[in-house]
Amino acid sequence: MSTTLFTPIMLGKIALQNRIVMAPMTRNRATPDGVPTEAMAKHYGARGDAGLIVAEGTWPEVIGQAYCRQPGIETAAQVQAWRRVTDAVHGRGGSIVLQVMHSGRIGSSHIKPQGVRTVSASALKAQGQVWTDAAGMQDYEVPHALTTEEVRQAVAEHAAAAKRAMDAGFDGVELHGTSGYLCMQFLSSATNQRTDEYGGNAASRSRFAVECLAAMAEVIGVDRVGLRLNPGNTFNDTSDENSAATHGELMRQSAKLGIAYLHVMRAVFDPSIDAFQLARENFGQNLILNDGFDAQSAQAALDAGQGQAVSFARHFIGNPDLVQRMRQGLPLARFDRKTLYTAGDEGYNDYASAAEMQAA
Repeated sequence: MSTTLFTPIMLGKIALQNRIVMAPMTRNRATPDGVPTEAMAKHYGARGDAGLIVAEGTWPEVIGQAYCRQPGIETAAQVQAWRRVTDAVHGRGGSIVLQVMHSGRIGSSHIKPQGVRTVSASALKAQGQVWTDAAGMQDYEVPHALTTEEVRQAVAEHAAAAKRAMDAGFDGVELHGTSGYLCMQFLSSATNQRTDEYGGNAASRSRFAVECLAAMAEVIGVDRVGLRLNPGNTFNDTSDENSAATHGELMRQSAKLGIAYLHVMRAVFDPSIDAFQLARENFGQNLILNDGFDAQSAQAALDAGQGQAVSFARHFIGNPDLVQRMRQGLPLARFDRKTLYTAGDEGYNDYASAAEMQAA
């Protein structure tokens, strides 16, 4: 029997009813203090027939918050609210993991509570600005370079967040290792100028991510931990002297841990890198492929053995019934870019399914 997008699979102990994965997407629909809303439960629940949902990047502690109305997994209220989300997804037969995202130097003191500082691998300010509800667009700030002991504390924060995610009903966690956030700030040669065991060569720069994975695995099981990477990524002012080699090193160390999966994005920032081949050579199996796929190209990637599942982001925004549309070969609806990050249901929960459109 040939493998299709609709064939179930196990990634570690995470059961997928099909191989169509909803990729994590920042949507800024939580409350100002990071509590997931009923709108979020409705949104994720409507897409619960995906094989796996990777919930949006979520801060482990408020020091890691990047954006206004970004959810957290630190407080009891946040855990309880996330439980409504996971229950909604499980009610559709789906699985859902939480993407744990410490932003590091990306964010603003105008977003975090008073007195919460901005931190990173080194005291290097990112070029660019971020939106703040309190003061509009603001430049990024010079971060505090974490001491060695503070790095170890940040690792422990990731483990605690993973435990709270399981308390909230998630099936696992995914470490956010891309887009210029803290893991990538440690990983990239341009943002890591450390001289302790967390800086220097690629193996040392990978240490923070590997220790976070290991710490989370210790508390929830290694077969419920995933990692997302994007070789060649330069988002949020990060770069590396040899991104392919650096990411290959992190992939090999992650594979040795035995984590559930690697979620790897196409290297659109550096077309000279074949990110999927790099992942196969250095991580192996249990690959979720991401970026630029439709149903036909996703099936072709499975047929070619490039990976074991494929994730979609943009297509899931305007198509809550994406799995069904792909199964039936129905056209996909477009989405409104103007409402990607606004508050409320508009552009979030007001997209109709194909059946609803036909009935109307």
